[in-house]
Amino acid sequence: MKLIFRNISNEFIKSISFKKLDPNIEFFHELSDIKKTTKAYLVTANERITSCELAKLKLSLKKLNINFTDIYSNNRETVLSGKSLKINSTLLNFKKNKNESFLNPLSQKTDILHKGTVRSGDRISSNGDLFIMGDVNPGAIVSANNKVYVWGKLLGTAIAGKNGNKNASIASLWLNPIQLRICEITAIGPKEKPKNQSPEIAILEDKKIIIKPYDLKIKL
Repeated sequence: MKLIFRNISNEFIKSISFKKLDPNIEFFHELSDIKKTTKAYLVTANERITSCELAKLKLSLKKLNINFTDIYSNNRETVLSGKSLKINSTLLNFKKNKNESFLNPLSQKTDILHKGTVRSGDRISSNGDLFIMGDVNPGAIVSANNKVYVWGKLLGTAIAGKNGNKNASIASLWLNPIQLRICEITAIGPKEKPKNQSPEIAILEDKKIIIKPYDLKIKL
């Protein structure tokens, strides 16, 4: 059983797999970094889920401003339960539908591209790399399992290597963050503004976060 989360543009954000449909503290913790999500899809095989269970999940997601829009299942009773709650529910033959984009993990791009300013209080997270085309204001948090790229001013908090990737990095055209974190290593941003208006990159070296010039010609 899997919940798949997508944004307004239907771009994949993340998925949560679980054996039993029972929203709990761990379940809500998984959702804490995807508050911008607007759609949730439930994909389940060979499981009968009652309308009561689905109603409980729908209410839990609604409290997080997440719209539970679709159910894909090969169980007829699960599909009927979803329809009774006015959730778009599709009965599938998984052998025939195995290439559908919402079921195929290979089609679920883990990288995220965000265009525009990330404002104070906003949080954007990626299961892969995160690309921000704009500024990250103080009070905003951007994070990724791998690398973070901010093509603008990084003035908030950036986290890379959430999954333990020590080769993760944080790059920005104007690197003046409140806080940086790569894996378990945290660094507080400098009080003074960058002297050189040139791209920089933060990496892990000898268990410390160091900042180096970012050579766009080499990287791109």
